[in-house]
Amino acid sequence: MTLRIDISGLPSGRLRFAASPLAELTAMLHVLAEPGHHPRLAAWAADVWAGLRPEPAERLKEAEFLWRSSRADFLVPARPRPSLAEELDDVDRIDDETYVTAALVTTCGSNRVRFGAPSPLADATARERALDLAQARGALQEAFAERLLADPAAVRARVRHTLEQCAEAFFDAAWAGVAVRLATDLRLKHDLLKRQGIGAALASVSGAVTLAPDGDHIVVDKLQDNAIPAHGTGVTFLPSVFGHPHLVVIHAPGWQPVVQYPVAEPIPSEPVPLETVTLRLEALAHPVRLRLLRTLARGPHTTGELAHAWELTPPEVSRHLAVLRRAGLLTARRHGRYVRYTVNLPDLTALGADLLAAVLR
Repeated sequence: MTLRIDISGLPSGRLRFAASPLAELTAMLHVLAEPGHHPRLAAWAADVWAGLRPEPAERLKEAEFLWRSSRADFLVPARPRPSLAEELDDVDRIDDETYVTAALVTTCGSNRVRFGAPSPLADATARERALDLAQARGALQEAFAERLLADPAAVRARVRHTLEQCAEAFFDAAWAGVAVRLATDLRLKHDLLKRQGIGAALASVSGAVTLAPDGDHIVVDKLQDNAIPAHGTGVTFLPSVFGHPHLVVIHAPGWQPVVQYPVAEPIPSEPVPLETVTLRLEALAHPVRLRLLRTLARGPHTTGELAHAWELTPPEVSRHLAVLRRAGLLTARRHGRYVRYTVNLPDLTALGADLLAAVLR
């Protein structure tokens, strides 16, 4: 199954590589909504949620359908701007019907909203169908769809304000570091495009993106069967640090094709010492600690909760948790009176690779 983008007759200048603040912000929002998809960013997501004020946190959950399972098309710009504010201004210029249709695709289900059908803003039957589809997805989706169809201007303003609150709360600080990595990747892509052509540039994007042998199609290996033209508009490629491992493709009718791809993971500057690897393996060798990790893998727990779950005494649990923490496999965060422990997924996930690297060094 593939997605094919027809670029026959397209000038080379219409294949664009650029950075988008809005696309990267909504990649971050996807991480916050689905941290399980991004184990290396789980600690970052937990810190962001812990630092958010109640109002923006509630607003993120209220509109998360725009970026959780799939991304609303207007959140992945085909013509990126230097700043988030400029890209949000571009979104504001989209007419209500286009905005609402794109928002309903992600709220009601990407395979259940028909493009070219009567607008739910003007047609009562289309409106009822959209609300029925949203209701089938859940009460929050239904409430969001009702507000969107009743007053699209108010919802659009609220979504923009939510994104601006995210910029102030965490995005602006993260973007300062992310932008450097994106710029480095873009220099590589532009150099490949200039010196070796489209095929080499696409190969550096992802192993799932290739140039067809005829040179007239970009082939994206995704669980989709579709073919779209890029004539007159071109194709935009957006690098992303927070998007890994997802390859996002905007290909709906009426929208310019856009591909947001994860930049290559940087090679760790310092290998994990063999002593640390050994410490972690020894920590995992005890059956009780494995049981505790099994519970902690489902979410944060306190010492008392773990003791109750496994019929152990709190002091005994504390001793085992201390060993796991010394090995760097757990993190602890205080919430009022309670200390909750969380699995350090990135280091636990990398343990096999770290062991192999240590053996082969």
